[in-house]
Amino acid sequence: MPSTTVDGLAIAYEIIGDTDGRPWVITPGGRFSKDTPGVRELAEVLAARGQRVLIWDRPNTGASDVCFRGASESEMQADVLAGLLRALDFGPTVIFGGSGGARVSLLAAARHPDVTERLAMVWVSGGVYGLINLGVVYCGEPIRAAWTGGMEAVVALPAFEEVLARNPRNRDLLLALDPQEFIATLERWMIVYCPDAGSLIPGMSDAECRALTAPTLIFRSGASDPHHPRVTTEQLHALVPGSELVEPPWPDDEWNRRSQAAQAGEGALFERWPLLAPQLLGWAGTTR
Repeated sequence: MPSTTVDGLAIAYEIIGDTDGRPWVITPGGRFSKDTPGVRELAEVLAARGQRVLIWDRPNTGASDVCFRGASESEMQADVLAGLLRALDFGPTVIFGGSGGARVSLLAAARHPDVTERLAMVWVSGGVYGLINLGVVYCGEPIRAAWTGGMEAVVALPAFEEVLARNPRNRDLLLALDPQEFIATLERWMIVYCPDAGSLIPGMSDAECRALTAPTLIFRSGASDPHHPRVTTEQLHALVPGSELVEPPWPDDEWNRRSQAAQAGEGALFERWPLLAPQLLGWAGTTR
């Protein structure tokens, strides 16, 4: 599997499609890797239309290195994404992400406009329940484990099972961390998810959203989605100058259906992302 070093981190990636095609990058959410069903499949649909598509494992996912530094996990991942695009000489890129990947994409576009041609996103996390839940899911159990059993307890958590299996170096990286510094980092990351009247997107001020200049496409979230509330996409659309807000190619309860299927072992969260390709291509155009 290809990998390169960005800011001292080994980052796993793949490039799908024409080497001369328009560059895209796809970033999934959660702790999901580039190999999660739907991610590669979307890349392949785009590649079939002459695009050059990067899929990658963010730090703390898949086969990439773990990393616990920075103001927030999403900010750290956004900076690594920008570094990866520069390392691969992609140039200005169409940046697309969903759920946590939408947050990473937004931060990358805001912090690194030089690597951003266009920006698109689906399932933007938000709302009091959605954000507080994220803080607990991403940070709560590792903090508890570090308090009670040190880093040995942390590496035993199911949350790190995949990154340890796919990148054995991660065990040593985790065990080398000071437990109290690890706790302090995750508590700092956790606070970012606390709802803030001046920050619709965790770790990103509303002023930064208003300053975005890249053409932006936002897929409207479902009214039934408690993790990515419809109002969050509508508010983001109002903040980002010139952004387009469009209906996705699936029912209102898509996230709930995909979540239930994934929990039952009968599907995956992103498996229907290829359905987004026609709208993405139509919005971005097939040539620069």
